[in-house]
Amino acid sequence: MTTPIFDKELNATLEAAFERARQIYAARGFQRRIGFGSRPALINVDLANAWTRPGNPFTCEEIDDRVIPNVQKLLAAFRRNALPVVHVTTAYQVTDMNNPNTDMGLWHRKIPIEVVEQSKPELWDIDSRIAPIPGEQVLLKKRASAFHGTYLAGYLRAAGVDTIVVTGVTASACVRETVCDGIADGFRTIIARECVGDRIPGAVAWNLFDLDAKFGDVEPTDACIAYLDGLNAPRAAAE
Repeated sequence: MTTPIFDKELNATLEAAFERARQIYAARGFQRRIGFGSRPALINVDLANAWTRPGNPFTCEEIDDRVIPNVQKLLAAFRRNALPVVHVTTAYQVTDMNNPNTDMGLWHRKIPIEVVEQSKPELWDIDSRIAPIPGEQVLLKKRASAFHGTYLAGYLRAAGVDTIVVTGVTASACVRETVCDGIADGFRTIIARECVGDRIPGAVAWNLFDLDAKFGDVEPTDACIAYLDGLNAPRAAAE
């Protein structure tokens, strides 16, 4: 747990670095805007109990006071506009690190993913505060990206999606990798600023700045909601 003084000093240092970086990027043509499309889907990454509840190796900060309340608002907007929602989580069938048939790959050699056993749904279930409803996808992944080795891209294309609005944890890993793969697979990538968390001080600020410069548009949650609610406005006016 960091102290408020440390957080304030860290944020000031990061903002100074960002200001200089913005000048460099602007001069070189970075930080362009990809923009919203016409058919968005919400991708909630790893907002499951092992990441959102206390006492786990993967527990993230600012979940209760920032991430979950903002995801709830964004999720409500997707639902009232009848738009696709995908809840992504992570779990493993074979958590014996010495078993050559493990589905963990080599990731367990870096982080303790073996704790998220598929036989323990209480860990990888989506947080009840943003629980899926009928008609929403729940996707189980094995790697950092929600696209890597999953049916996500095919599902989105079949649904006519051109834009993904990404939330979740962590900014430095699974959210980041999902955004990078999303734009690589041809989707407009939007990151809802207040809906992203991490475990380490500074990780959210740095990764959102870097993603915004190179791989997607970081937008305020309220701006995302306004966009969603505006999609049906032309149709309503014509009726």
